[in-house]
Amino acid sequence: MEYVYAALLLHAAGKEITEENLKAVLEAAGVNADEARLKALVAALEGVNIDEVIEKAAMPVAAPVAVAAAPAQEAAPAEEGEEEEEEEEEEASEEEALAGLGALFG
Repeated sequence: MEYVYAALLLHAAGKEITEENLKAVLEAAGVNADEARLKALVAALEGVNIDEVIEKAAMPVAAPVAVAAAPAQEAAPAEEGEEEEEEEEEEASEEEALAGLGALFG
């Protein structure tokens, strides 16, 4: 995980993500860098638009929902079915967004 954080730190600082730069960041943090992991991360990030990946992975934080009053509980069954479908679609799109981020943690 610290390797990904180092890559994100370099990206945020506008520095090139290279094995040498990653190693310097990790050593500054007191982490003994593994050369094989450095090479694998640099290879995995080659050609990846990090800003785009972060944007896709960022999920909006849902505001806490207050307990609904009795009239809201009397919703028609058809409306409940539509809400369930929307929730399933939302969950599927969130999973797709996170799937792309998984490549960074490989």
